[in-house]
Amino acid sequence: MSLPSVPTRVWQDEAVRSALADWDFGQVSRMVRQLVPLRQEDVAALTGLSQSYLSMLECGDRRLTDVSRVVQFLTGLGTPPDLVRLPLPGISPLPDAAPARTAASSQPATPEPVTPTAPDPTLPWTADRMLTALRLAHVADNTADWLPTDANGPVSATAMVDAAGTDTPRPASGIALNSMIQRWDAEQAEPLRRATAGTRVSHELCGHLQGTLDELRVMDKGSGSGAVADLARAHLALVVRVLERSTYDEVTGRRLTAVAADTATQAGWFAFDAGRPDAARAYMLAGLRAAHAAADDRLGAGALSYLAIHGYSSGDPRDAVRAAEAGRRRIARLDAPHLSATLLTRQARGHAAAGEGEAARRALGEASDLCARGRGEDDPHWLYWMNEGEIHGQSGSAHLALGNTARAVESFAHAIQAERAGERRTQGLFLSRAAQAHARAGDLDAACATGDEAVSIAETVQSARLREHLRDLSADLRRGGSSRRSGVGARVLTERIAALAS
Repeated sequence: MSLPSVPTRVWQDEAVRSALADWDFGQVSRMVRQLVPLRQEDVAALTGLSQSYLSMLECGDRRLTDVSRVVQFLTGLGTPPDLVRLPLPGISPLPDAAPARTAASSQPATPEPVTPTAPDPTLPWTADRMLTALRLAHVADNTADWLPTDANGPVSATAMVDAAGTDTPRPASGIALNSMIQRWDAEQAEPLRRATAGTRVSHELCGHLQGTLDELRVMDKGSGSGAVADLARAHLALVVRVLERSTYDEVTGRRLTAVAADTATQAGWFAFDAGRPDAARAYMLAGLRAAHAAADDRLGAGALSYLAIHGYSSGDPRDAVRAAEAGRRRIARLDAPHLSATLLTRQARGHAAAGEGEAARRALGEASDLCARGRGEDDPHWLYWMNEGEIHGQSGSAHLALGNTARAVESFAHAIQAERAGERRTQGLFLSRAAQAHARAGDLDAACATGDEAVSIAETVQSARLREHLRDLSADLRRGGSSRRSGVGARVLTERIAALAS
């Protein structure tokens, strides 16, 4: 039996909006139930709060004040994030940690404890908290190295979190992600100079650390994340260690923190492509914090662009749209047409995943116009993929999500023919999606021919994301009717796809 849902009209009710503004969650619960209508048992199933607790909440005998529970309650009801801000009014904000060894102090401050139990958006946007977020992301991605086992094999990180109870926060999404973006956009970056007994960091060292990351990017685009994810994780640990234990002035501190932001975001991308979405989001959010600490709007927008991909790929298309729009607002004053175009393609994919065809097409049109302008003076060096082929490929994916298979086939054909130096994984992804478009259009011969090319790339590229797209293609082939000839081709192709997992 499927869970009930709260329709959009409920959140347009002025009384509901007023209760949200007053943080009267008992009133919110009662009015939502009356307007849908729902039973308390239904709200309990949606939010994970017990029916008895909801009864006391609605009667005023209990107050919902724990931040993680508030996020759980509102997210379960599907409350639009734009109606809610975190941190919560009425809750004392956490005191900013004293800047560790920053500004005028030469003594190391006591480091913040590394704990995953506090909701990230409510925490101060200090240099210490940035370092804590980077360390926690690294720990989250290391979980696979020490997962316990049961009779069925390794216990997943998700299962461990579920077993820990509802107080253990999941990676930020919805309301919490929206608050994260708001804080990134509003908070001021603090000074980053440090005076310790450690070695002074040189500009040359910063250059070498950035150069290593850039080489990992080159490896990733040619061989897939499986070849570099562990290397990026180790590189981030090194960069964080340098940040924590070295001496540097303000200029060097910003540059070093920018390297950390870039590394964390890329580690998130590698983890995402390797099939570890929770670790990926932790890295990306840490990258957003580090970009803020580095006062680098382009790196912040880059982290948001990857969070947008995470959103529309994980069933949260509105998160994708919000993240991309926030990034665009922040870089509006810069001459960065390719970065703006990248954000617009992510926004378009979010609109398409949400079924918003007109908004998707409008965003893609703007992205195409910006791409045609060429690179701007402020476009970052790490943005190498934006070209006409990328626009066609993202257009094809958006049309495929919207069910317009003819337009998708046409767009993917242009994307596949475009020059793409060394980007084998991207070529494989576009081929796999083109094959899906052919299959859904009923042309199984074209689907099999295109899919064979994609599998040939997948056999030499380490990308869980590409294999996932090919499994989706396999499902489309099984659903489609076929002639005898195409049926044989489809069977051979599905066997090749299945072999990728062995």
